[in-house]
Amino acid sequence: MIRKFTVASLLSCALLTSVASAEEALVISTWGGSFRDLIDENIGKEFTRQTGVPVKYITGGTIDRLNKAKLSKTPESDITFTTSHIGWLYADGNLFEKLDTAKLPNYANLVEQARISPFHVGSWAYVYTIGYRPDLVPKDITFESWNDLWNPALKAKLSAPDFDPSHIINVAALLSGGDASTWEKGTDKLRALKPNFKAFYTNDANSQQLIATGETPVQVLLSMNAYYMIGQGVPIKVTMPKEGAVLGVDTMGIMKGTTKTDLAYKFMDIALSPEVQSKIVAYKKASPVVTNAKVSAEDAALPGVFTTKEQWEKQAIIIDHKLRAEKTAEWRKWFTENIMN
Repeated sequence: MIRKFTVASLLSCALLTSVASAEEALVISTWGGSFRDLIDENIGKEFTRQTGVPVKYITGGTIDRLNKAKLSKTPESDITFTTSHIGWLYADGNLFEKLDTAKLPNYANLVEQARISPFHVGSWAYVYTIGYRPDLVPKDITFESWNDLWNPALKAKLSAPDFDPSHIINVAALLSGGDASTWEKGTDKLRALKPNFKAFYTNDANSQQLIATGETPVQVLLSMNAYYMIGQGVPIKVTMPKEGAVLGVDTMGIMKGTTKTDLAYKFMDIALSPEVQSKIVAYKKASPVVTNAKVSAEDAALPGVFTTKEQWEKQAIIIDHKLRAEKTAEWRKWFTENIMN
């Protein structure tokens, strides 16, 4: 049978195709919970407002998503959010596109510390530092230095993450005259800290529970978690030790093989806009990664929220991101065998 097509039917088909194309979502791989909400509320909705394209999220753990991406023949997502060092594992695994920064106008305002690699860039930053309950530790301990964690009065009061001991390993190395590349210099000092550990938390929720209940009133703590709990009424004090705090940068990369490259660049550029960065600071008490974001005086005063070049340079302990990616498994193995067991 010969089918006859009218102009009206052709126009109708074209309209339907256009609608279907417009509704094809940009897919973002990220963590779940509050971090997924952070991206959706502050970046995703603005992206949809500007483009008309919806955003879909695939969520999971940092390493789980990396392993899944390695096994997939075609990428499940168009953009992946991950930590700066794990992003290097994506890049080395040929999973990220090399970025054309000319397609990211807001890249010009990116702080140097967020220019992680040719493949992934910072989306926001934070620190791991000392957070503690002043009501539950001796009043003469104010944690002006990381060395204060070794105070014998803190026996069985401390916790730190078990999934990433790089923060305390590198602090111990720093205090012992070393750095990430000579981390073994700090191993004896770390062993001396062992009596002060009470627990090792497995995720953000576990961290929050341990310090909220007072089971571990001192923590090597993610600053954004601390400020969330303070907002919930938990009396936590966040410190900036004189040596600085360990910088963390969450990053974005475009997955190799995506069919939505232009939309992915648009999403990333929106994420780096001063308006969105300002919202992220207010929403999560993170550090903005662009120099032209507006931050309230109240948020700018928070330890670990960097808004000046001097803070970025003098208060951030930076573990080389590529080296950190290479050493993470080794550090975790050593920490498990020598400190946790």
